[in-house]
Amino acid sequence: MSARRISQATDILYPALFGIGLLVFWEAVVRGFNVPAVLLPAPSAIWAKLVSSLPILWADFVQTVIRAVIPGWIIGSLAGFLVALVCDRIPFLQRGLLPLGNLVAALPIVGVAPILVMWFGFDWPSKAAMVVVMTFFPMLVNAVAGLQASGHLERDLMRSYGASWWQTLLKLRLPAAMPFVFNALKINSTLAMIGAIVAEFFGTPIVGMGFRISTEVGRLGLDMVWAEIAVAAITGSAFYGLLVFLERQVTFWHPSYRK
Repeated sequence: MSARRISQATDILYPALFGIGLLVFWEAVVRGFNVPAVLLPAPSAIWAKLVSSLPILWADFVQTVIRAVIPGWIIGSLAGFLVALVCDRIPFLQRGLLPLGNLVAALPIVGVAPILVMWFGFDWPSKAAMVVVMTFFPMLVNAVAGLQASGHLERDLMRSYGASWWQTLLKLRLPAAMPFVFNALKINSTLAMIGAIVAEFFGTPIVGMGFRISTEVGRLGLDMVWAEIAVAAITGSAFYGLLVFLERQVTFWHPSYRK
């Protein structure tokens, strides 16, 4: 087995062993100190609830992730990237939009979510809109920075070859911006999940991960709450891991991947 494959295996093995050890410690503490389930259920109880509630969890997953998180993430990230291209061509927009992005980033989710629910209704469109708001500006800021990452010598070389703006963009500036773009996509993958779940606290049909967490906390069904949290954590980790894999395929040339 090559050294590279051994390194990849250990990168997976160490976190897995640490996670298993943490679950074992959690189970031992809860059982050893007789911690009430209303405060902290044991991992075994959470697993049992997860297995017995698969139809409910799947319906919540479809409502929150499939209908709100993924469309909102795609629309927000794509819109931020396209606006970054426009800002690169029109510096006036860049000077006006980037400070506005800092303002929007400082807005609390709990203040924006009720407004979007009033505008777009109680179903998934308002949650997708919340995700768009949260993912647009991180992509805009990172994409603008990435488009400026290529050096002046490289740009001068492209001009000396008579390359047009589009040719310079496609052959030089976009490849140089990819690490920044993927950084924004990874940030947005976590923001999208948080935004959709929090938005469901302020109005949703009787389905959804945020709705279920809010309802079960009121009923003291902490095992169901933790089951929803586990589904959200697994989904977010898988989403993030997929983006990391795609990033390595696209930006394999980046110095951070050289050994």
